[in-house]
Amino acid sequence: MIRILFVCHGNICRSPMAEFVMKQIVERENKSSDFYISSAATSTEEIGNGIHYGTISKLREENVPCTGHRAVQMTRADYEKYDYLIGMDDANIRNMLRIVGQDREGKIYKLLDFTDKPRAIADPWYTGNFDVTYADVREGCEAFYRYLCTGGR
Repeated sequence: MIRILFVCHGNICRSPMAEFVMKQIVERENKSSDFYISSAATSTEEIGNGIHYGTISKLREENVPCTGHRAVQMTRADYEKYDYLIGMDDANIRNMLRIVGQDREGKIYKLLDFTDKPRAIADPWYTGNFDVTYADVREGCEAFYRYLCTGGR
């Protein structure tokens, strides 16, 4: 089983969007039983809160199911629990490393590192543009899935 944790600042916009997009991809490919996919925050600001209304709206528009999510914070123990810890931007990566200490096993990546154009995924909390964030998340998740299917693991 491949265990994936998507991580962003508050776990209400980008990381749950990636979690549910990736779940949809593995379901589409009939591989759901081969994956455990979740998401978390690097901060404590939104702990216990549901997904941001802009994310819910965009996922519904794209027919991506997104139910039962409450924001949680990433912990040091998550490094051992997951095979991949996927952040959305450089600040997420710095904070993830602060939480886990160091990336001894090379498990920490930015989501768009798996694409032809590695870059950060903008936080729609600040930009208000959930369409662009969704397009980047979809691109990153599709590329990450291809990576995993071609021996990335």
